[in-house]
Amino acid sequence: MTPQPDARRITAAPDGPVLIQPAIWPEHDVSTLVLPYVTLTGGAMLSLSHGGVDFLTGGMLRTDTYFNLFNLGKWTRACGETSIGLQLRGQGRFQLTVFKATQNQFLTQQRMLLDRELKVKQRQKAKLPQARLDDGLVSRGDFAERIFSETVTLDGVFDLPLQPEARDPRTILFFALTALDEGRLDDFAWTTTAAPRQLPELVLSVTTFRREAAVSATITRFRAFRATAPMRDHIRMLIVDNGQSVDAASGDGVTVIPNANLGGAGGFTRGLLETQKTGGSHCLFMDDDASIHMGAITRTWMILAYSQDPRLAVVGAMMDADHRWKIWENGATFDRGCHPLYFGADMRDPDVVFGMEFDTTIGKPKGFYGGWWYFAFPVTQLEYLPFPFFVRGDDVSFSLANDFTFVTLPGVASIQESFVSKASPTTWYLDLRSHLAHHLSLPAKDVGWLGLRRMLLGFYLRTVLRFHYDSLSAVNLAIEDILRGPQFFADHADMAQRRGDLKAMTTTEVWEPLDRTKPERIGRLPRPLRALLLLTLNGHLLPFANLRGSKLVMPPESREDFRLMYGARQITFLNADRSAAYTLRRDRKRFATETWRFIKNVYRLARDYRQIRDTWQAGYPELTSRAFWDDKLKPGE
Repeated sequence: MTPQPDARRITAAPDGPVLIQPAIWPEHDVSTLVLPYVTLTGGAMLSLSHGGVDFLTGGMLRTDTYFNLFNLGKWTRACGETSIGLQLRGQGRFQLTVFKATQNQFLTQQRMLLDRELKVKQRQKAKLPQARLDDGLVSRGDFAERIFSETVTLDGVFDLPLQPEARDPRTILFFALTALDEGRLDDFAWTTTAAPRQLPELVLSVTTFRREAAVSATITRFRAFRATAPMRDHIRMLIVDNGQSVDAASGDGVTVIPNANLGGAGGFTRGLLETQKTGGSHCLFMDDDASIHMGAITRTWMILAYSQDPRLAVVGAMMDADHRWKIWENGATFDRGCHPLYFGADMRDPDVVFGMEFDTTIGKPKGFYGGWWYFAFPVTQLEYLPFPFFVRGDDVSFSLANDFTFVTLPGVASIQESFVSKASPTTWYLDLRSHLAHHLSLPAKDVGWLGLRRMLLGFYLRTVLRFHYDSLSAVNLAIEDILRGPQFFADHADMAQRRGDLKAMTTTEVWEPLDRTKPERIGRLPRPLRALLLLTLNGHLLPFANLRGSKLVMPPESREDFRLMYGARQITFLNADRSAAYTLRRDRKRFATETWRFIKNVYRLARDYRQIRDTWQAGYPELTSRAFWDDKLKPGE
């Protein structure tokens, strides 16, 4: 037994185990699901109000879950070989088993499971009996090796030093706790006895615009967390108030800064400049609703404190607010489009969780970037500040332009509203102009004119085939603004004029509340007919096409799948919770006008590509410089 270290402040020479990965429990403000956090069986009951788990005899808890497994491979890769331990707080007598799982063991199990499934199908096809088919084969979750298994008695704090053998580069630790009598687990954490290599001064930069209730709740949660956090002397929060409407006093680790509304790019840049000005070593960009578990901040600070690499940056995953067990992206890559990694991954499935964690342990794919809903990075390693995109694309550009070493951590995730409901002509405009800017301004992303053709065609088809003429008009405007060069972004950093323009041009793609749920009617035509309709751009080139065709109602998960929309003459799109919708109809006049405009814009881009690219590459450093942002933000005034 050792004294409880929870309230001990981090020092250069800790006198006991340091909690490098505290447990993350379900909570009302973030998610009340159980399975992504812990696996409970038998008489084990989780308390949302007080935290922890109460056990009847035979009840069991396992931490082979997204929020609470310990990725030893990631820790070792970032921080080197350090001691690792497990700390439990509670009361009662338990059987404690600690497991070690490696990728080789995991892949062997997966191959055996696939072989079993193949044999089942073969026997079913041959109408053979299934008896003894599974003999000698493992079941799911039985691939891990036990490295500790003993009866332990909890009476307060119990520390267990672990000595894993030679570490596989991809190794995960988790434990199981089985109650031998009635008992309780109050909390647990993975620990080390090693001293931190440095004490990061971490500044949480939160940009907000007229979301007073959300940011007030964030401030309250952060202050409560900081009051008892071991690293409380080394963390603080900046609220960059672009709307200048936050009625909250600075103090207790929080500073509120009124700021000009230059969007997320301007707000986060202001937070970054204030971090540098006040001596912060690392900055953490995060959203104003802070839909994260505060334990994620501890995990972030700890890996930065022990990291051997001064360029280490922590990328938080995004989870879907409508399905709080599902990954929207765990990092992403950019190449003629943004490609989320592990989209749709089910964090309730241990096989999916382990596979994702093993895959993300060593290295990151080319073009990797992190979203600014949760992104922690060293301010001393910056070469470029954010580009003045206002919103959308600033995080991609920032990640690609600066030389960071990225890591994703289990349980470090923000729960966000689905992007489906955010789709609009404005987002189409912002997406395409940022995509083009990345390829034109960053030499490493230059794919030439021929490399951009497919991306431009994709934006065109995804709007036309779904009758999104407002969005096609926004796509045209995006190309035209790119053709104006980077100086246009410098002159319109507040995007006031463009916001008004985009609002005025949005006439049909407007969400309207539904009085009742519309029946969803989707269907896929045979492939030859779809190919024919693609050649006619879904009927736009056919005479009298508006007189025939189906009327479809598309669920939110299918809104981008135009293969389901061939042959329609009217399409109704539902939002994420099916409470609102808009209806679009084929309009050949708007199609012709915007298509001709698109052809002319693409021709200009192709004709003058080299000159446009050179102008962008020359202008990018200036628009991402300290001098540019000091002039725009005027932080000293």
